[in-house]
Amino acid sequence: MLRSIKFAQSAGRLLKQGEARRFVSVDPKRGTEFIFSRLSDATKASPLIAKLQQECWDGYVSTGRGCHTLFQLLDTDSSGAICWQEIRFFLENVRESDINPNARKEVLESAAEGVITFPKFQQWLIKATMVDQGLKNTYAMENYQASIGNAPKPDSDHSWNKHTMSQNLRRMQYAVRGEVVIRADALAAEGKKIIYTNIGNPHAVGQKPLTYYRQVLALCDLPAECGVENSQIASAFPADVVERAIEMRKAIGPAGTGAYTNSQGIMDFRKDVANFITMRDQHVAIPSNIFLANGASHAIEQVLTALIGNNRDAIMIPIPQYPIYSAIISRLGARQVGYFLDEESGWAITERELELRRTAAVERDGLDIRALTLINPGNPTGQVCSRDDLEIICKFCAKYDILLLADEVYQRNIYDENKEFVSAKKVAVETPGCENLQLISFHSTSKGFIGECGRRGGYMELHNIDPYVQTQLYKLASSGLCSGVDGQMMTSLMCRPPMPGEDSFELFTNEEYGIFDSLKRKAISLVKGLNEIDGMSCNPSDGAMYAFPKVELPPKAIDEAVEQDVTPDTLYALSLLEETGICVVPASGFGQKEGRTGFRTTFLPPEDELDRAIVEFKRHHDLFCQKYT
Repeated sequence: MLRSIKFAQSAGRLLKQGEARRFVSVDPKRGTEFIFSRLSDATKASPLIAKLQQECWDGYVSTGRGCHTLFQLLDTDSSGAICWQEIRFFLENVRESDINPNARKEVLESAAEGVITFPKFQQWLIKATMVDQGLKNTYAMENYQASIGNAPKPDSDHSWNKHTMSQNLRRMQYAVRGEVVIRADALAAEGKKIIYTNIGNPHAVGQKPLTYYRQVLALCDLPAECGVENSQIASAFPADVVERAIEMRKAIGPAGTGAYTNSQGIMDFRKDVANFITMRDQHVAIPSNIFLANGASHAIEQVLTALIGNNRDAIMIPIPQYPIYSAIISRLGARQVGYFLDEESGWAITERELELRRTAAVERDGLDIRALTLINPGNPTGQVCSRDDLEIICKFCAKYDILLLADEVYQRNIYDENKEFVSAKKVAVETPGCENLQLISFHSTSKGFIGECGRRGGYMELHNIDPYVQTQLYKLASSGLCSGVDGQMMTSLMCRPPMPGEDSFELFTNEEYGIFDSLKRKAISLVKGLNEIDGMSCNPSDGAMYAFPKVELPPKAIDEAVEQDVTPDTLYALSLLEETGICVVPASGFGQKEGRTGFRTTFLPPEDELDRAIVEFKRHHDLFCQKYT
């Protein structure tokens, strides 16, 4: 709404100054009033008009809406087509970084050969806003074609197509399940052995579930007469498992696990979360500030949905980052502002980098920084933030009144004995100047030593959040009725595991230690193996579940990637997949400095399988470099 008002005001000012004639059109489908401007030949180079085109382009880049308006603004002579001079004027006055370089060159060549009509312009916009060369849906389209048994119909045969669909969704990218993974699935269907190291999905690659959690969940899910009320369960389950299941069934209510719950989550389970946070940080947490969610990703999406108000809103995210952030930001029509982690210093965070990126976004680009995301321990980078790092972040956010989003889902995955997890909330509460810092932290049952990804359990804690905003977050949660009950139970169990002296404690502790010890060994051996490959370098994985090596590629490989219109690391990852069956994620999907290439891999597979993968990484790299030398 604010953007529409500003747009209309800009057009009105131009009209008063005699530089444009005003045209009003109403879109019958959306009932939205649009302001169109026409320029005379004498005034088409006006800086005011250039500014108006830039504003309209900014709106399109952020929201994916307004292509008709943009076309009308470029069509300065009302001819119904855009000529070479008009498109050149436009390209000279919009930020070069917003437009895919290949699309920029293509539209100039096309206009030089003849005018550009609206359908051609609409097709060009798709190419112009294509974020990542490496994610072209090639294999997804091949799978679709195979499933229907014939060639897909052209776009013109469907009213809902790539031109008319949500452009925000079209531009959204999620590399963790992108082009390389789709190809891996296709190869697996053909019988090829695939080692999936693309995603932190522990149980899928062999990690065993923790017995205590599964026993309690089983008793809760069973009908009462078969489970908690059955006289035989005492002989089949440990006493503390039965006691906990009875307690949880009481908290859930007589309807059992198949009924909806409170939209914020079952109160007793939120109390477990609040007590866990209180004990961890030595600062009080209260259940009313806890929201249970379908994993941390769902909670992050809820917060960003409630936060983002217009297309000038921006979220600062670390580069490299976990792609859920860029995906949601893109889909909601906001802007991402990357702050780069320093690879040479172990992926460190610096105050100078934060200030530099914020200043450029606010003063140069006119953006409104609404939130900053911190991922600790890092994904995909595996670093563990020190208290000094966290103080830098907290003070920065407090200084500029920026909401801090603390992604802390790997807080138990720390392998360096000299490092420890410190929560952002603890630092915020204890750091002078951060008394009013707005903070939301996230945790999940998918990571740690639990790995119950499919149950979709997690929580967020709100700290210093406006009470009215909190009621609106509750309203948003209500629109989805509630998070999954299994995930809520899993979150409660994560926050309150068996205690010393209880029947299940010894087995539980041994199982956890076995998982942790194996992860620690694998983190060390994978990084060591990658660093022994000529042309690769990798920082230690002190935390989380990933390694993020940098790979030096021969110049001819870079040229081949350009020829295939993919990123160099996508070319490399696809080659690795075809040759070895190892499925990794191109580093470009997480963001990286210009000129860097690499990939992200987990170290979750069984140790013997990971050892073979390390050998295969080297074999493939040698073959790849020979091929392009």
